[in-house]
Amino acid sequence: MPFSDAPYIPNLPKPSLGAGANLIDLDFMGVAGSIACYVFDTGDGLALVDTGPSTTLPALERGLKRLGRDLSEVRHILLTHIHFDHAGAAGHLAQRLPDAKVYVHERGAGHLSRPERLLASATQIYGDQMETLWGDMLPVPEERLVILRGGETLEFSGLPQGVKVHYTPGHAVHHLAYHAEDDLYVGDVGGIRIAIAQTPRPPTPPPDIDLEAWAASVALLRELPARRIHLTHFGSYVHTAAHWDGLLASIHTDAARVGQRLAAGEDLESITRAFTAELHTDLSAEIPGLTEKFILVCPPWMGVQGLARYFQKRAKRPMEDQA
Repeated sequence: MPFSDAPYIPNLPKPSLGAGANLIDLDFMGVAGSIACYVFDTGDGLALVDTGPSTTLPALERGLKRLGRDLSEVRHILLTHIHFDHAGAAGHLAQRLPDAKVYVHERGAGHLSRPERLLASATQIYGDQMETLWGDMLPVPEERLVILRGGETLEFSGLPQGVKVHYTPGHAVHHLAYHAEDDLYVGDVGGIRIAIAQTPRPPTPPPDIDLEAWAASVALLRELPARRIHLTHFGSYVHTAAHWDGLLASIHTDAARVGQRLAAGEDLESITRAFTAELHTDLSAEIPGLTEKFILVCPPWMGVQGLARYFQKRAKRPMEDQA
């Protein structure tokens, strides 16, 4: 179903930057519309929602300058989760911005202060492409971290209602969403939607995919009184039930495609080929030519591996836990 009722809110130059969301396109790998960072004025300095990887720091600085602001004004870095495309540059920014705080869920905090294990794991996956894609990840000093669990309200002088923090697992066990007045920043739990007419689809990389938790997070987020939702991949949309209904339908479709083939005994290589072809068919039917950009931000092989791990973990759980 097309989502023509949800207009994209572009990153337009503004003479001043207010409390509302402002999108900065990080031009990941030179591709526009793939990774976004959001910035707003708290009244107590600028806040960034997600940083992108360290490879996109120049684009972040350029985006701030287009908005008439400077990186030195950033005081708050709100991370939805710690994956490289969302938090890879956090340590670099902490080093350059000695007065900035970095907000993160308690289950991701250790990886930010001690990123060696995360880097080693990612290097095993990406090999010699690691530097090109993500760059390095510097540690964030522990004293600069604000550890969150969900349920908190962050108080800022320029935001009378503050910023409400919601724990939203499903894509990752350390995933948060931030609700600032009319704006809801949902990271990856809101899905990937890189064009208006595209149905949102779930990014499902290993190791933390939990479809039951994801459904619960969607149930929470869809009821929040926000006017706009902001996706890292990619853009800002009107907050409608249609967005969440489309995402839940896509989660069901992707899980069924992988789960049924696993149950039939197919290997991951053949499942990935079939999954990729079906994804291409789905996306091309909505928007011809969309697949290449989508695959950049959400590689099908990674989605298959994440769902396969979910089904393997689920099979080991007692039956009463699956009810």
